[in-house]
Amino acid sequence: MTGGGSWARRGEWLEAMPGRVITAATDPAAAIDQWLLETVGMPAKLHSRLRREGGVQWKGDRLRLGLFPYREAGIEPAWTALEVLFEDDFCLVVHKPAGMAVHPDGSGNEITLDHGVAAHYAASGGGVAVRHIHRLDKDTTGPVLYAKNEYAQLVLDEAMRAKSVSRLYAAIVQGTVPPGLKVIDAPIGRDRHHAARRRVSPGGQDAVTRIIGREVLQGGTVLKVQLETGRTHQIRVHLSHMGHPLFGDALYGGPAWNAGRLPHSGGVGRQALHGEILAFNHPWTKEQLEVADPWPEDMLLLREQLGADQQV
Repeated sequence: MTGGGSWARRGEWLEAMPGRVITAATDPAAAIDQWLLETVGMPAKLHSRLRREGGVQWKGDRLRLGLFPYREAGIEPAWTALEVLFEDDFCLVVHKPAGMAVHPDGSGNEITLDHGVAAHYAASGGGVAVRHIHRLDKDTTGPVLYAKNEYAQLVLDEAMRAKSVSRLYAAIVQGTVPPGLKVIDAPIGRDRHHAARRRVSPGGQDAVTRIIGREVLQGGTVLKVQLETGRTHQIRVHLSHMGHPLFGDALYGGPAWNAGRLPHSGGVGRQALHGEILAFNHPWTKEQLEVADPWPEDMLLLREQLGADQQV
């Protein structure tokens, strides 16, 4: 699929110019359907609904699609400092700080990233539902991807299932990780002795973690890690299983570290895990996007405390 190319938003409508593939067709309606389904990759159910509801219009040489209808946020807006890393009418990528959950778990009144995104949408005029595409653990930092309309959600959800959304993490772990450790392929299941924990288990779900870079420190190792699967606590479980738990990860046996006077920490380090790069294809244009999220201050401080030694 090559995508829909350039586009413009006109209120609730997306406006595109497919060109001669439509204007030269003997049956423009059929050509539009083929272009949407095969070139753009529009999900068939959404295409059928748009056709049924008059959401596909052809005027002159312009195709108009009703992709941006008004939608309720679905969660109460709550102001919080939000660092936007990328945004257009299809996608939003924001930095998730440590100590903040992506979405409410029903246990209290804490402000989550979803609440902050709802407030961000409201400040921009509203009418956008809050739809996160993936999650990060509460104390993991990094970029989180949101879809800003139903079309984007369907396409990005499918991309997640197809493992074409790439996430590169930086982890600071205990000990010296040998160069030969490049792939951890071990199923992960629940720990029946501890409700919050996961563990490597023969009966668990398939889980594959790749180590694609490392920096050996005097007191630990910085790892660059990519996930092939997205199991709960996967990086934390896999590295602990291999004898290299993350600094600050008390749940999986990681050594404590002092995060100084950073506002989120109270002087106690969280697990040293950060999403560095999120890469995905834009839902409409199919352009490959790479969104970088610089290291947070606490992990930079930990790396400095441990002391650089050599890169391997």
